[in-house]
Amino acid sequence: MKAAVISLGSVSSLWTIEAMKKYFDSVTNIELRDTEINLGGKELEVLYKGLPLPDFDCVYVKGSFRYLLLLRSITNALYQKSYLPLSPEAFSIAHDKLLTHLILQHNKIPMPMTYLTSTVSSAKKILERVSYPIVMKFPHGTGGKGVMFADSYASASSMFDALEALRQPFLIQEYVETGGIDIRAIVVGKEVIACMKRKAVIGEKRANIHAGGTGEDYILSAQGQNMAIRTANCIGAEICAVDMLEGTKGYVVIEANISPGLQGITQATKVNVADRIAHYLYEKTKVVMESNKRDTTTKIFEYLDIKKDSSSSQQIITNLDLRGERMLLPSIVTKLSKFRDKDEVVIKVGKEIIEIGKC
Repeated sequence: MKAAVISLGSVSSLWTIEAMKKYFDSVTNIELRDTEINLGGKELEVLYKGLPLPDFDCVYVKGSFRYLLLLRSITNALYQKSYLPLSPEAFSIAHDKLLTHLILQHNKIPMPMTYLTSTVSSAKKILERVSYPIVMKFPHGTGGKGVMFADSYASASSMFDALEALRQPFLIQEYVETGGIDIRAIVVGKEVIACMKRKAVIGEKRANIHAGGTGEDYILSAQGQNMAIRTANCIGAEICAVDMLEGTKGYVVIEANISPGLQGITQATKVNVADRIAHYLYEKTKVVMESNKRDTTTKIFEYLDIKKDSSSSQQIITNLDLRGERMLLPSIVTKLSKFRDKDEVVIKVGKEIIEIGKC
């Protein structure tokens, strides 16, 4: 089986590629910035360094929100040709905090109370009725970037005045007091394979590792695991990091990350996350390929108007495969006849006719 990883070449991506080499026959490392999409043909075509991308059985696509349109286009082009653990929709949803919250709301997954506003004037009206402190976010951003905190109306209002020039919508979210601690769970398929508790450094409210936070192994409750798996499933991701807070009312989801860093959680949990991801990709690719083979066989049967369980004889038009003095029958004949190895048969041979039957 052939696999490819399309990414920005992060350490996490390189770890995953190396792990995948243990399972797949070949793994190709493709730089996302060297890919492009050809929209001029009959169908979307992915080009790599100007040439058509070869066929792969499995393609794992990763990248930051800055490449959202390219990521969405690549996965749209490949989704029917290869096994992809991330659906095209997953990139649009996970890279937009507003869309993520909308999906969580639709699927009744708990999250902090959140408001959306597109102007400073409307934002200030919301600020008059919320409880402080609050969290303010831009819809796009990762690693805790674009997240601000305000502990009063005055500080929040002054922040919005400064941000007015950006002319971007804002998310205003209730602050869940956790002592600067959040929880990150890595979901692979239908399982949480690793989970860590992250604690922010003194003077910092963001617990992200990239923001200086520290991580330690954490045993997530069954309720929390179910919430993380549901979150990944509803955004269309089989591989996903789900960030949660545990407050007085239980767990709430704050973010889903489909291109998570693996260094911090691997060090904190001692779980070889890259290998778990690689093994899952291999096993799932095998399942998908076998399913595709069955679908192809079914289509052949349907085309020939043959029922698998039919006991009546069928007429099949095909070319002969002669190997020296031997004649090989098409595999479909073997399936229909249900002959087994070492069956005793009677063969009647005449000019331009052969009949084979069990004794």
